[in-house]
Amino acid sequence: MSSAQQGQNLRVAASARGHELLDRIDYRLAETTAEKEAIYRLRYRAYLNEGAIEPNAEGIVTDAHDEMPNSWVFGVHVDGVLSASIRISVATPSTPTSPSVDVFSDILVPELKQGKTIVDPTRFVADPDRMQRLPELPYITVRLGYVACCYFDADIGLATVRAEHRAFYRRVFLQQPMCEPRLFPGLLKPVGLMAADYREIRERVYARFPFMRSSAFERRMLFERRPELVGPNQGVAHVFGTAPIAPSADCYA
Repeated sequence: MSSAQQGQNLRVAASARGHELLDRIDYRLAETTAEKEAIYRLRYRAYLNEGAIEPNAEGIVTDAHDEMPNSWVFGVHVDGVLSASIRISVATPSTPTSPSVDVFSDILVPELKQGKTIVDPTRFVADPDRMQRLPELPYITVRLGYVACCYFDADIGLATVRAEHRAFYRRVFLQQPMCEPRLFPGLLKPVGLMAADYREIRERVYARFPFMRSSAFERRMLFERRPELVGPNQGVAHVFGTAPIAPSADCYA
């Protein structure tokens, strides 16, 4: 079977099982020291497993963007178990920084100067053991990028991927490569920048993967930062919870 056929089969399976798996998912914003350390250790295991980093004595992977006010670090819990993680950074003209903006400044800074909002998902990792049992886990994890694009009304959605993964992102998520791969700080393997006009591709992605949609309730629970929301439920979104999965017609309700 060709790689294209394999990708198509996985896409069909992910679309079919997306809602079923979402019912078992909690997206949890890492806020405590313990929550953050668990994610940093998961990153370390995942990166080390794929040869993307050198071993280190601390057994963690973190950087300054984890503590930036325009970044959200999420753990993806399946049946209560931390199984994957992703960091969502949002670059705007007033906050013109993110991991990808730092590395691909020649490409992205001009976009910010035009007033655009850029959603930059990075540090996507999955527990290697869980991946064997849940091949749809990457789709469920990168879904947070689409939720963020909707919440922040993004102009551009990014992906930073290794060269061998570019065809998959182009075929499945309709993103286009912007340049040749470059090295991110701390990583051994270069990654390339891929991007898409979120508003232009949104409905096509939703048609392929209906579970990428989100409710206004879920978006607020994940990304809204207001002092009055501080409490035991802040930063935890049970995807089906009390809110319908389908958003309003324009996705901005």
